[in-house]
Amino acid sequence: MAESTLPGSGWPQFTPVADHALLVSFGDLISDDSSAAVIALDRALALEPPDGFCESVPAFVNLLIDFDPLMTDHALIRAQVERLLSRPWSGQAVGQLREVEVCYDTDFAPDLAAVAQAAGMSVEAVVNAHFASDYLVRMYGFAPGYAYLSGVPASIQVPRKASAVRDIAAGSVIIAGPQCLVTTLLMPTGWSIIGRSPTRILTPEASEPFLFEVGDMVRFRRIDRAQYELRRSTGSHG
Repeated sequence: MAESTLPGSGWPQFTPVADHALLVSFGDLISDDSSAAVIALDRALALEPPDGFCESVPAFVNLLIDFDPLMTDHALIRAQVERLLSRPWSGQAVGQLREVEVCYDTDFAPDLAAVAQAAGMSVEAVVNAHFASDYLVRMYGFAPGYAYLSGVPASIQVPRKASAVRDIAAGSVIIAGPQCLVTTLLMPTGWSIIGRSPTRILTPEASEPFLFEVGDMVRFRRIDRAQYELRRSTGSHG
């Protein structure tokens, strides 16, 4: 796992979780280095799974390793993780490039004008900034298929709303701070809604239900309403 430095002395840290999991933490603040370490370890475990390994669940700064307690234990898993971590690693392990289409029409983007006002920019400038950036899939969480992407340009970053709005449509493209997400279910959100995508991020019936892997790069491509309706009628998978 070319060489890089782990984010600060004292890391990684290992925390037993119940009798069947080990939490490996690479920092206490979200950073590119800690996220890169998580992604690198996640991929190393996929290539060389320890005996008794069940799955790994990556987050922003840590990785939860679930194992079969009848086959192994915390100490053995930690030893095997430390062996993997002793190898050089390349910093950011970038996965595949994925494209997600977005329609920014007003009725799909109820918060776009407010984001533009907060940023001191025109609506068109906010849209251009959003789809011109490259995004990195950092983790899944909160709801099935909710892939948290980093990469929102600083010029259009806005905080979460004071309260969540209910019944936000699946496919909504939402931002909060440096993060972006494409919703997959009808859910409430306190993030700013700036567009809607026909691209299916979650396909529950598929053998691989998620479009993204943690570490994949994402680019948004602007489409018009006619293209959106066509993709919705035919089914779009990115």
